[in-house]
Amino acid sequence: MSRNEIHPTAIVVMGVSGSGKSTLGALLAARLGCAFIEGDSFHAPASIAMMSAGQPLTDVERWPWLDRIGAALAAEVGAHGVAVAACSALKRSYRDRIVDSVPAETRFVFLDDDPDELRRRLAQRLGHYMPPSLLASQFATLERPAPDEAALTLRTQVPPEFLVREVLGWLAHPISTARQQRRQS
Repeated sequence: MSRNEIHPTAIVVMGVSGSGKSTLGALLAARLGCAFIEGDSFHAPASIAMMSAGQPLTDVERWPWLDRIGAALAAEVGAHGVAVAACSALKRSYRDRIVDSVPAETRFVFLDDDPDELRRRLAQRLGHYMPPSLLASQFATLERPAPDEAALTLRTQVPPEFLVREVLGWLAHPISTARQQRRQS
């Protein structure tokens, strides 16, 4: 499947830190031949400093970050038809904010895993500002996608290439949510 085979779509790979969003997002974008937007690069320096110090972000810090990601997705989808972003998108309101920013279908791939496994991954990750101590706050904030959201939930205990195939298969089928139907009318 390539970006020419799906209609204009923004794909957001979401989940808590350490779930593999960037890995899957980059692989998926490469397979689709489209841009990959790394959500971490859109954080304000003050937000990165907060997280580095072990302080979780509040909605006040997250709204502008989500707006920047939404704008980048909208620009890429507008110019090229498809884009993939990695963004935690932990709350429904965060996902809604992204959906409202993109004038095209927006789908979410939720990477789910066991907290102990994610803590292990974060402890092994070098050079990232997100300390393992913030994982609990992310799980506390997490609102798993609801059935009425355009979302696919995947467990991450398989090789990333397997996850890419799962996502491509899901993208090949049209979805219908009330929100997408309103947007198309």
